[in-house]
Amino acid sequence: MPTEPAGRPAKPSVWRAFAQPAAWTMFLFGFSSGLPFLLVAGTLAYWLKENGIKLADITMIASAGMTYAFKFVWAPLLDHWRLPGFARLGQRRGWLLFAQLGVMLGLLAMAALTPVQLVPFVAATLAVAFFGATQDIAVDAYRIEIAPIEAQGALVATYSLGYRIGLLLAGAVALILADHLPWRLVYALMALAMAVPLATTLVAREPEALRIRAAGWRDAMRESVLDPFADFFRRYGWALAGVTLLFLLLFKMPEQATIGGIMSPFYRDMGFSKTEIGTITKIYGIWIGIVGVFLGGAAVARWGAWRPLGVTIVLCGCSNLLYLLLIAHPGNLLVLTLVISGENLTLGMLGPPTVAFLSSLVNRQHTATQYALLSSLVNLPGKLLGFFAGGIASATGYGGYFVITVLAVLPSMLLFAGLWRCFRGEERARAAAEGAT
Repeated sequence: MPTEPAGRPAKPSVWRAFAQPAAWTMFLFGFSSGLPFLLVAGTLAYWLKENGIKLADITMIASAGMTYAFKFVWAPLLDHWRLPGFARLGQRRGWLLFAQLGVMLGLLAMAALTPVQLVPFVAATLAVAFFGATQDIAVDAYRIEIAPIEAQGALVATYSLGYRIGLLLAGAVALILADHLPWRLVYALMALAMAVPLATTLVAREPEALRIRAAGWRDAMRESVLDPFADFFRRYGWALAGVTLLFLLLFKMPEQATIGGIMSPFYRDMGFSKTEIGTITKIYGIWIGIVGVFLGGAAVARWGAWRPLGVTIVLCGCSNLLYLLLIAHPGNLLVLTLVISGENLTLGMLGPPTVAFLSSLVNRQHTATQYALLSSLVNLPGKLLGFFAGGIASATGYGGYFVITVLAVLPSMLLFAGLWRCFRGEERARAAAEGAT
């Protein structure tokens, strides 16, 4: 067994990790990533509803965020192709600036067109979603390459803080402003907010990473997408890998089903103003979600990923039943606060076990690509359900829709029980190995 080296370096300073320039760069990049997400989903749905768009159409249009679930498809481009005209900025900053400009111009196009010109407006919405997803790919790659492993925790933390502030601006602040200003002006202001992270990209340093470029597009696709996916089946075998992927496809459906465009019309139909919705769901709710994240993280630290994952799947799915209380008490701010507390707390708790479990499935030789593929699989089915949410709610009522989302927990928990022995045993073996070293 190898021994510890005599000159063992001191543990890195937490203060130094958070004070490094890269941490604050990631804070602004997090803000830039969080800003467009709600502007093509939940916030957009309010604007569409006020223009008389049918519920079924609202949920379809506000499902533009589904683009984020397919970002792994064009991710190899960001590794193997430099953009003409942006090459002097480098591989990462060039793509970042390109994506940020696309988000800004897309938001300005939405503000200029408005839902009155529905077809070009939807095209502009899809463009914002595409450039927002591209920005996420570039930011993740930048974060991994800009600092060593021991500094990544601080970068993820500051990125998450910036991301949530971006969500606050695009959610709560945008809704409150929309009570006093036209929606087109609100979206124009959101576009201007992209100027700060755009300037950050211009002054940030390019990561010093040595990248082996594939000989052509076919090689790039094989090395970046096909080989990492095939590796997953080689390591786990076809049967176990197939059941695991089916579990990943199902277990977050209840969560994803209440994130899309269905919720905005629901809150309005329950008699709440945009200011009330923004304050409780977007400001108060986000901080309750942060509490949930800390609870979920503590559970993972205490019991590992697998057991907390099973418990939080059930809690998160069943929390959708709280919306039935809101249907019974429309316009009641106390009930809305209770419902948002339960939902956001359980959503936050589900996050750390999910990330820990997905990370445990990844081969360290293909970390970025496999994680992107697996996380896309996790989010895709719920977004597909959200696409049809308006039609389902129109046919069954809001109450019937929420009950359906809860029933989606049942097949995932059956799969969870079937996978228990394999992954729980693997987790114990890994913990024992770490303890022995």
